[in-house]
Amino acid sequence: MTQFFPAPLRSAPLLAMASLLAALSLGGCARDRDTTPYPSLAVRPVEKQGFAEPAAKPVVLRPDPALDTQITQLGGRLDEAGAAFATAYDRARDNVAKAKGQPVGSDAWLAAQTELATLDEIRSRSSAILTEIDDLAIKRAAALEPDYPALVAMRERATAQTTKQGEQIKALTAQLPSG
Repeated sequence: MTQFFPAPLRSAPLLAMASLLAALSLGGCARDRDTTPYPSLAVRPVEKQGFAEPAAKPVVLRPDPALDTQITQLGGRLDEAGAAFATAYDRARDNVAKAKGQPVGSDAWLAAQTELATLDEIRSRSSAILTEIDDLAIKRAAALEPDYPALVAMRERATAQTTKQGEQIKALTAQLPSG
């Protein structure tokens, strides 16, 4: 039947169908009444949130009588170790002076080495006290408690004493002949 229609009219239904399909496809691209092609640059709610750390609340430091007692005991032991080191240091210094110029293995050299070993043993006592102080500080930190000023001061004192004793031993050892 289409053979009786002229050729331009035979493709009309096909053309109509293509036009309808194109119109429907382009309808999906229509805008949603938005007149701008870009998103808004206004501040969004999530951008109003701050990322700064909140201010830390001041911690109320309460006296700890049990800790104060331990600190006092450790301070007494540290004083004893310091006094024992001072006495032994004087003896060691005298023996090192006598050992100068003496051969390694001589009686004077052996006496000086013995006194240096005594000094090292006393320094290890001071170091052990420092370790006990550190253990107390670690326990407080693990319990999320603030630094205790008396404990911090005792730690500084023990550290200074142990460091000074180590330096004194090193200085005396350097004066001895080595072989």
